[in-house]
Amino acid sequence: MKRKQQILAVLAVTLNLLATNTAWAEEDSTVSYGEIFGHKILSGLANMTTGMAEIPKNIIIINNQSNFAYGFVGGTLKGMLHMGGRMGVGMLDLFTAPIPSEPIVDPIYVWDDFYKETTYGPAFVDPNP
Repeated sequence: MKRKQQILAVLAVTLNLLATNTAWAEEDSTVSYGEIFGHKILSGLANMTTGMAEIPKNIIIINNQSNFAYGFVGGTLKGMLHMGGRMGVGMLDLFTAPIPSEPIVDPIYVWDDFYKETTYGPAFVDPNP
C-alpha cells in the first residue's frame, strides 16, 4: 500500500511540474539573445550543408506546375540558383550570428515546407510589384 502512495505522489508532482513549466513558457514570449544566436548558427550550418536539396525540390515544384521535361531542365536550373542563394544566406547567417536579425530565407530550412517556393527576405522584394 505504501508503494502505491509513493508512486501516486511522484506522478502528481511530475504532472504538476509539467503543467507549470508549460504555463511559464506561455507567459514568457521574449526570446533570449543566446537562443537567437544559437538558432542563427544552426540555420546557417544547415542551409550551407543542405542547400543541394533545392535542386530536387525545384524539380518537383516545377514538374507539378508543368510537364516533366520543363520540370527537369527548369527545375534543375532554378534549383541551382536557389542552392547558391541558400548556401550564401547560410554563410551570411553563420558570419553574422552575433547580430540578432530576422531570417532572410523563407522557409528557414529547405525541409520545412518542401513544396513552398523559396523566397528571400524583405530586402529582396520588389517595391513596385
